[in-house]
Amino acid sequence: MSDSLDTGAAEGRAPGRSQAGPRPPGGPSGVPAGRGADITPPAPLHGSALILGTLALSLATFMNVLDSSIANVSLPAISGDLGVSTTQGTWVITSFGVANAISVPLTGWLTQRFGAVRLFTASVLLFVLASWLCGFAHSLEMLVACRVLQGLVAGPMIPLSQTLLLASYPREKAGTALALWGMTTLVAPVVGPLLGGWITDNVSWPWIFYINVPVGLLAAFLTWSIYRKRETQIKKLPIDGVGLALLVVWVGALQIMLDKGKELDWFASGEIQLLGVTALIGFVVFVIWELTDKHPVVDLRLFARRNFAFGAITLSIAYGLFFGNVVLLPLWLQQWMGYTATSAGMALAPVGLLAILLSPVVGRNVGRFDPRVMATFAFVMFAVVLGMRANFTTQTDFATIMVPTLLQGAALAFFFIPLTTLTLSGITPDRIAAAAGLSNFVRITAGAMGTSISTTLWENRATLHHHHLAERLAQGDPVAGESLARLGAAGLSPEQALAQINRLIDQQAFTRAADDIFLASAVLFLLLIGSIWLTRRPPRVGAPVDAGGAH
Repeated sequence: MSDSLDTGAAEGRAPGRSQAGPRPPGGPSGVPAGRGADITPPAPLHGSALILGTLALSLATFMNVLDSSIANVSLPAISGDLGVSTTQGTWVITSFGVANAISVPLTGWLTQRFGAVRLFTASVLLFVLASWLCGFAHSLEMLVACRVLQGLVAGPMIPLSQTLLLASYPREKAGTALALWGMTTLVAPVVGPLLGGWITDNVSWPWIFYINVPVGLLAAFLTWSIYRKRETQIKKLPIDGVGLALLVVWVGALQIMLDKGKELDWFASGEIQLLGVTALIGFVVFVIWELTDKHPVVDLRLFARRNFAFGAITLSIAYGLFFGNVVLLPLWLQQWMGYTATSAGMALAPVGLLAILLSPVVGRNVGRFDPRVMATFAFVMFAVVLGMRANFTTQTDFATIMVPTLLQGAALAFFFIPLTTLTLSGITPDRIAAAAGLSNFVRITAGAMGTSISTTLWENRATLHHHHLAERLAQGDPVAGESLARLGAAGLSPEQALAQINRLIDQQAFTRAADDIFLASAVLFLLLIGSIWLTRRPPRVGAPVDAGGAH
């Protein structure tokens, strides 16, 4: 693997930033000298422009990430209102995920073609339109079509918000920019189910989409007002039609397989087998084509950079573990602990407290201290949190559930910012959009895989635990016999008594299975620490930048 982290070679890529006055390479903006950096980026923003620009980009990011999870708890209401089964209603989630996964890695190419500011503003406005149409939908077909549009235009929003934020701050404040961006990205998935549940219970499900309209319009107005004179350079590159078609095929097949795998019993289903083979073959052909094409639609050569490769892979695997557990915990609480959607969301809400308090501190200091140490601390904290959850029982109360959730906020603050700093280290300004898009694509895909794997393993482990617990009934366990007698004395028929016993066994089985997933995730977080240290430490803020521009 190339050590281009230290040399910062741009591998012959053309520059991608518009000129905003002469500034020396390697100056306050941290723009490296060398190939791809001969056109300097605009000067950092200051004062109210910086505050409003940060607000606009954060609002757009929050709205985007929120929409990926807010509909989950509303599926029963949406399905019932549209007259379809809950299974059919899951296409509301699947359609958004597939379209979003396809468009995210296209961010770099689209940015070069249309410009970062123009693309971001157009994406936000189209997202608002798609959201309004989703709320207005009167059939499942119309809602799914609008969710596809919403997912497609949502793709560039997250990586471009990251790109524009980094360009808005001086190099020494880049950590602060990432801190603000990271808070919205990590808190929104937790707030989504809580807000979605409250809106569905107290208003109606279309309003989970309508709330995007005023937020998106404000974000688009502020973004265009502040950033329109900071447009990036536009290059009329030829369209890589073959690469784009291959991307649509393999990513679409993979996302549908992940979303529908559990429902169709995974590879016992011919449909899942076909999707798996299609995704695998499409991926292999896609990689070969993109590495040999002169103008690839996705810049896979970024993985030749040591920090980008190990940083993106570590961040993605860790995010898959984190997101899988974020999905699993409220499922367990709602299905087996008697929590409503709102109360389950309240049990997860404290995660944002320490994340919001500590993220600015981490952001200010990530350039002074070794980000690898910070990321290691995050992974240790995740392991501690998940180790605490591995001791949950059916008697665990609300306060006990909230304690590890509160501590997880500290882990989140030290997780996203240092790893993103390591991943984007040494990337020249013209390639930041492509790098952000590609790393976010890998992260989103890992999140989808983490969700599918964790929920599938949860059910499989629950079946195993149920079998072990039920064995005692077949062996004439005196405690089971006494329980059946008590239920019969309470007026339950033998069938009702056995159903009640089975429900109790299921509750224990799914709780033990959740504990298994939490414990295994804790171990994996500890094992992942090694991959953090395969990256190289970026130079400290204030240290001289070499000709390659290590960041």
